[in-house]
Amino acid sequence: MGFLRRSLMGLFLLAATVGILTLAVQNFYAAVQERNAREGRSRPVRERVFAVNVVTVVPGDVVPVLTSFGEIRSRRTLDVRAPSGGTLVELATAFEEGGVVRAGDLLVRIDPRDAQDALEVAQADLSESEAAVRDAERSLVISRDDLESARSQEKLRANALQRQRDLRARGVGTDSAVETAELAEATAGQAILSKRQAVASAQTRLDQAQTGLLRGRIALADAERALDDTEIRAGFSGTLSGVSVVQGGRVNAGEQIAQLIDPTALEVSFRVSTSAYSRLLDAAGGLTGAAVTVSLDTGDSEMQTRGVVSRESAGVAEGQTGRLLFARMDEAAGFRPGDFVAIMIDEPVLRQVALVPASAVDASGRVLVLDDEARLDSFTVQILRRQGDQVLIRAPGLSGRDIVAQRTPLLGAGIKVRRLNADAPDPPAEPPLSDEERAAMIAFVEANKNMPADARERILKQLRQPEVPQQMLARLRGRMGG
Repeated sequence: MGFLRRSLMGLFLLAATVGILTLAVQNFYAAVQERNAREGRSRPVRERVFAVNVVTVVPGDVVPVLTSFGEIRSRRTLDVRAPSGGTLVELATAFEEGGVVRAGDLLVRIDPRDAQDALEVAQADLSESEAAVRDAERSLVISRDDLESARSQEKLRANALQRQRDLRARGVGTDSAVETAELAEATAGQAILSKRQAVASAQTRLDQAQTGLLRGRIALADAERALDDTEIRAGFSGTLSGVSVVQGGRVNAGEQIAQLIDPTALEVSFRVSTSAYSRLLDAAGGLTGAAVTVSLDTGDSEMQTRGVVSRESAGVAEGQTGRLLFARMDEAAGFRPGDFVAIMIDEPVLRQVALVPASAVDASGRVLVLDDEARLDSFTVQILRRQGDQVLIRAPGLSGRDIVAQRTPLLGAGIKVRRLNADAPDPPAEPPLSDEERAAMIAFVEANKNMPADARERILKQLRQPEVPQQMLARLRGRMGG
């Protein structure tokens, strides 16, 4: 009982102590609240300062770059077709997919026996026609000589008639002799008429023989052409594609058996909007021949070449918009027809413009400018071009001033900011390529068996050059862990 009584007394004292402490804390908090309310004091509110990235507006002359995408195509493409039907008896060694041939090389030979027989028949017919012409010419000469002889006889008969008439006039001749002479003269005239008819017939025969000779020469030319058509030769130097025949196969006249492409005469076709097209025209409405850069992303590297805009399509295809343009490429090594490439077109230069991040300009064309007290002010600029994540603006009043590079909903006119990149150093440049690193990169590329053979050879060729593209160096260093 004594233990229980003492335990209850301890619990009572502990509860009383806790209650007294709680009451004291409540009284202290109430006193503090009453004092603050009585004195009417409040904690000062500090202005919030935002940290922003800025960019300085530096006007200058800028060449806008228009980006588009297109397809590589060949300006010289020849469909290789069989001029005549027959059996293929010979194929060139290079007559295969991707085969490289030179101008004039024999590609295919079709069985020439029928064409050779036809040529020999045509030659025989021509020889016969030539003999017929010679015979007609001789006949014409003889007929003309015979006509001259008949005329001479007719002249003699006329002289004899005149003598008989003179004799009769002197009383020496007789009427019967005169009549005989007149009959002889008439007979001579009739002979002349017959000889003239013979000459005309000989001339007709000669004309017919010459016509037959002309036909024989045409038939011989056709036979020679048919024989030549049994051999198909390359019209120009290029690469074969779409080869669809084998030796011993049979082809029909006009059948396409391959396609010859000139890999050095490539161009790129691409489409631009109508507004972009209008910026590529000169005062006369013709294309300005703007310079272009054609890029092909191969994964490990990027192939590039330069060119110029050469022409435009005459019409707009159904369901299409804009304009279809064509650019002639200066260097076509490595590119193939059908490649999907990116095209960057240099537009006419713009004077006194600035290139700023696209995030610095809102939809209404306004930027936030920092004043002397590092507060923001809204300023309207003229947007001339949009190039990826950058825009070209014209704002004469902002020359040399700083604007916010990335706008946010929290920023607006009158807000005070703090520059983040005012004293930021320039990004470090890629270190130069030493001989040891060059050798290591070459060994790394040669040991990479997952890389396509053509890409490996192209990268090795560039690594062995005195100057190596920085983009390629950055990629290789990243893959090698450098």
